[in-house]
Amino acid sequence: MKNIVIIGSSNVDTTLHVKNFPKPGETINARSVSEAGGGKGANQAIAAAKSGAQVHFISRVGTDSFGKFMVEQLTKYGVDTNYVQKTANAKTGHAYITLNEAGQNDIVIDHGANYQLSAKDIDNAADVIKSADCVIAQFETPVKTTIEAFKIAKDAGKATILNPAPAIKKIPKELLNLTDIITPNETESAVITGTKITSPSDLTTNAASLQALGVKDVVITYGAKGSYLSAKDIEKLVPAFRVKAVDTTAAGDTFIGYFVSMLKNDLSNLEEAAKIASRASSLTVQHLGAQPSIPTIKEVKKLMRSK
Repeated sequence: MKNIVIIGSSNVDTTLHVKNFPKPGETINARSVSEAGGGKGANQAIAAAKSGAQVHFISRVGTDSFGKFMVEQLTKYGVDTNYVQKTANAKTGHAYITLNEAGQNDIVIDHGANYQLSAKDIDNAADVIKSADCVIAQFETPVKTTIEAFKIAKDAGKATILNPAPAIKKIPKELLNLTDIITPNETESAVITGTKITSPSDLTTNAASLQALGVKDVVITYGAKGSYLSAKDIEKLVPAFRVKAVDTTAAGDTFIGYFVSMLKNDLSNLEEAAKIASRASSLTVQHLGAQPSIPTIKEVKKLMRSK
């Protein structure tokens, strides 16, 4: 069983289900409204736990009812929440999602307690980081906190995976030098490199640009087209599985949680890990909500055997 530490956000998602996105200045009616657990960090933690990994999650929530809800959700799915801290005088993070009938979304985030996650919180979890196989982080918590976590991980000889989402144009060089694998989607990669991805050749260019920044191995998720892998022994686009998407929320988080969980420590099975992660993601997009839609490893393996 792989032992994974994930540092990241805990959000409650409020989703407005609409036919089409509103135009600027336009008022429309929501067909329905739903709530579920979310946040990139929490989603990835649950995906990794559902894939069969042992997962420790480092995060912050508020002392409100939403914070209690998030801890209960994480615990229900098998995530260790000993390092999910309650934050006085702060609200639990909240994401407001508009979801159209084509399954596409846009998201506005109120970070709340997520931005209170500190280097001290990381230091308090140093032992669990040192004992893990790898550490994953995103950009919905402070960058300086991620740097502290990756320092501890690298000093202990552990792998570090950076999911640069939401994207920032200038990622600190210190963080890039501490990162083993970077996993942006095509939009995030374009923000970081300055090169928009419109063709397979652009994927190659983006991967080379990311590697030039100091990260050796690159995985660019490319939506319905698949995932692009660029490492020592592989340079290819792994196709996605074709399905009808209902809700793309947490598709990328599912991919990352499963990918890292399936990946061998020597990275010898990059392509196979990407295929399994793509299959898991294809199941996620066929259901509504972030965390409730993430499949179990049993469901993923059953579908892999049937194809």
